[in-house]
Amino acid sequence: MLHLLKIEWLKLKNYRTFWILSALYLISIFGINYIVYRIQENIYNAKQAKGMAELVIGSRPYSFPTVWQMTSYVSSYLLFLPGLLLIISITNEYSYKTHRQNIIDGWSRKDFISVKLVLAVIVAFISMLMVFITALSFGYSSASSFDTENIFYLGYFFIQTLSYCMVALLFSILFKRGALAIGVFFLYSLVLENLIAKPISHYFNDAGRFFPLESTDTLIPLPVFESMQRQISAAPNYTVFLIVAIIYLVLYTFLSIKKFESDDL
Repeated sequence: MLHLLKIEWLKLKNYRTFWILSALYLISIFGINYIVYRIQENIYNAKQAKGMAELVIGSRPYSFPTVWQMTSYVSSYLLFLPGLLLIISITNEYSYKTHRQNIIDGWSRKDFISVKLVLAVIVAFISMLMVFITALSFGYSSASSFDTENIFYLGYFFIQTLSYCMVALLFSILFKRGALAIGVFFLYSLVLENLIAKPISHYFNDAGRFFPLESTDTLIPLPVFESMQRQISAAPNYTVFLIVAIIYLVLYTFLSIKKFESDDL
């Protein structure tokens, strides 16, 4: 596998678009959290509020231990970017026929798809690491004591990011063309699933939450007003949604492997 990953690195190291998007994504994680952090500081430090923010909202979202959840939640709005990274990486192979050349050079089809699966895991792990660094930065900036309570939300963020990457990988193999795969991925992840899931949840007792990406989104709720929300309705069973998310990941993997193995090169 290490040999295959070295070859994958050789493919990507001079792929400028991939690295520009990667840098933009990592910077955006810090940037979007900084914007929300500044809004938090303006609200909590406003003289007119006089402690009302703590009374109504609770402790500062970017203080420990809530910062782990808050940073993961805010960063999740950028998950179309790692999905885009997977799409351009895979569809570029189809455009330049490098996947075919790899097979001719002795790779099995499973070798090729396995490398892409590992790439998805690496992208998800680096995303989680960046969220960890960002959470530490803003947690200490809020003058709160370090606390690992709620740090498990980073694990949820890893699962969520990996899910978006795997959906992107599956669409790339299904559609092969970059523009088409990107369009379908954006349409599904940002629009279509929400349009379908929301009314189903309304009429069928939150059944829409079990949709592929919605199930991972449910794992990381917005911590602001969360306690008030729990007084109105029962908190979801996060263990169930975690299991559902993992089942979907297995399904994405199975479908991607089967599709690539059965496709014409």
